[in-house]
Amino acid sequence: MNLNRNEALARLISESEIFDFAIIGGGATGLGAAVDAASRGHSVVLIEQADFAKGTSSRSTKLVHGGVRYLRQGNISLVLEALKERGLLYANAPHLVRSMAFVIPNYSWWEGPFYGIGMKVYDRMAGKLGLSPSRTLSRDETIGLIPTVEQEKLVGGVIYHDGQFDDARLAINLAATAATQGAVVANSVRAAGLIKENGIVSGIEAEDVESGRQFTIRARCVINATGVFVDEMRRHDDAASSPIVALSQGVHIVLPKEFLPGDAAIMIPKTADGRVLFAVPWHGHVIVGTTDTPLADRSLEPRALPQEKEFLMEHTARYLSKTPAPSDVRSIFAGLRPLVKSGDAGHTANLSRDHTILVSESGLLTVTGGKWTTYRKMAQDVIDQAEIIAGVDSRPCKSERLPIHGSTHQVIEEENLRVYGSDAGAIAQLAAQNPMWQQRLAPGLPYQAVEVVWQARHEMARSVEDVLARRTQMLLLNARASMEAAPLVAHLLATELGHDAAWEAGQVAAYRAQAAGYVFE
Repeated sequence: MNLNRNEALARLISESEIFDFAIIGGGATGLGAAVDAASRGHSVVLIEQADFAKGTSSRSTKLVHGGVRYLRQGNISLVLEALKERGLLYANAPHLVRSMAFVIPNYSWWEGPFYGIGMKVYDRMAGKLGLSPSRTLSRDETIGLIPTVEQEKLVGGVIYHDGQFDDARLAINLAATAATQGAVVANSVRAAGLIKENGIVSGIEAEDVESGRQFTIRARCVINATGVFVDEMRRHDDAASSPIVALSQGVHIVLPKEFLPGDAAIMIPKTADGRVLFAVPWHGHVIVGTTDTPLADRSLEPRALPQEKEFLMEHTARYLSKTPAPSDVRSIFAGLRPLVKSGDAGHTANLSRDHTILVSESGLLTVTGGKWTTYRKMAQDVIDQAEIIAGVDSRPCKSERLPIHGSTHQVIEEENLRVYGSDAGAIAQLAAQNPMWQQRLAPGLPYQAVEVVWQARHEMARSVEDVLARRTQMLLLNARASMEAAPLVAHLLATELGHDAAWEAGQVAAYRAQAAGYVFE
């Protein structure tokens, strides 16, 4: 596998071909569409203005789930679809998706039967793609699984199973899968505008963000998969178009493992703002979230609001026996959800998590909404529609049973290499070539210098942020430690990509300024 940006860019700059589909946006939705279309045999290009999963797609709760709260809302079709997709992703990317036990602690006598029945319905809906059956727990069993749960008034619990995954790594693997299937994929390429011929969208005005070079990409169908920015792209097509997306911000805090030392996660079905709250073990840490805050402004680097910090700290203290202090928080990160407007956009917890596909009069195809779990089904629906717009042959979808790059059931002993799946052996061999590449990037975290070399050569890592925020996700695990790792990462990248000392210094300064926003203060 080799995600080679120079080769992809050279092909695009030549302006020598007309693609069936040009996809704008390198998050879950766009990458899924690229995989689906390319695996059907169509010619595909995908461009991303920043890096793959730079926005929402790397800032999730790291769960592949049917959505227990959608069951409570009565959205049965979404739950069924998500449970099916959970099973398919578990089969197609076993190196990134695993089954995890979730415990709902019960503090009233009626909660056990109430949630127990609900989870049995959840099990039945999963059918053959279910992970493990749910059951009620005694008080002692509940404490045994989640020993740091708040025990005052605890009467028992309910256990069920859902999926956990590594969102940013899946995005990188999807980009590699698309490239393997024949798609042209490039990050740091911005869509500056749309090209029209006789009033019909026929391509993209593109710009290489690194060099500033401008070029055009011709396509029979342009797909707008830009997440929270879809309305901006729609206005390039039609300045009078009405917004379809309402923004909701979700914030998570990351704590040391001691706050939830077992392997099971905690799920609180309903908090003060009506959201589900999770405390989930992840890479030797614990993620607690999420919030649901309506916002007006879009940003590639959203920041947690004071009331969101207060909410998370208060609820963590309420459900865990140990109260966290600000100094315990290793990182705090925010993500924006593109929710489809329907009625009152002020209550984003009630807006649709279903995906929506729109086709403008000029043929621009926009897809938005949805969630990571259902990315593949979104992509299938998008490409089914895009084939009609492009006037190309309709071909059967192949992504249901398509292994994602890295797919393996092999047991990988090295903790830091597990997420690479079938690439782990090649990375280990690379590390053996240079003892310096075997050093850790930061104390207390397993990541090695060799990973940066691999990511630069094979995963289109272009900056310190690309490495520390997404390909290792060190920024989310420990913001301060990632800031200390920045000089070594910058030097390794500069060596691989041919940059000078001034570039290194600039990268370190820029990254540390960005990472400071992930430090809980």
